[in-house]
Amino acid sequence: MNPYLKALPFLLTGVLLNAFAQIAMKKAVTTAGMTWSLGPLVKLFLHPWMLACMGCYAVSIVVWAAAMKLVPVNFAYPFLALGFVVGAFMSRMFLGEVIPPLRWIALAIIVVGVGLLALTAPPSSNHAERQASGK
Repeated sequence: MNPYLKALPFLLTGVLLNAFAQIAMKKAVTTAGMTWSLGPLVKLFLHPWMLACMGCYAVSIVVWAAAMKLVPVNFAYPFLALGFVVGAFMSRMFLGEVIPPLRWIALAIIVVGVGLLALTAPPSSNHAERQASGK
């Protein structure tokens, strides 16, 4: 199987985990508060939403590492731009945030850009293997 296709589930899972971590962080700081002193910070970092946030980030690192093993960074890294799109949808869905029309247009442009990037993947694994070996 083409490593670029094999990496897509890892890349998209990493994006989803990062976006949900942002939602969990927002819920944590909204619920527990955010104060720059030791006691409240400990309370914040032990809050269930903040623990969920940190857990999502930890798992996303492992998932992202699996993608990095398969594809070049210059292919994978731009997929993180989808986090803007997923984050907007999740903030609307879970936090009730309003997304103005111009922002929807900007998010659509991001999707088109990442879609174009995905089309740059070599068509076969043999090509990817030759590129990786420098031949």
